[in-house]
Amino acid sequence: QVQLVESGGGMVQPGGSLRLSCAISGSIFRINVMGWYRQAPGKQREVVALIPSLSNPNYADSVKGRFTISRDSAKNTLYLQMDSLKPEDTAVYYCNVVSLRSYWGQGIQVTVSS
Repeated sequence: QVQLVESGGGMVQPGGSLRLSCAISGSIFRINVMGWYRQAPGKQREVVALIPSLSNPNYADSVKGRFTISRDSAKNTLYLQMDSLKPEDTAVYYCNVVSLRSYWGQGIQVTVSS
């Protein structure tokens, strides 16, 4: 019954900000890694940011310094704060949680355009 639901997407102008949330329902006893991925039109899904269980967050070079991944264990929520957004950030963003298997959200659209 594990379910991941993304929210907070939408359309913003270049230089703007968005905060994505991933609400996790159902019980996951051990999480190895949590992260955000994105898929732009005509491209393969790519990793954006990861939080390994016992390590510091990792970011794709393209978003380093602009995006921040975080989690609130008490609220069972994963976040992605996106600042200084660029048109190249336009994509469908997916929340991912890995334990003994991978769980994925349905994806949420982020559009950066003037």
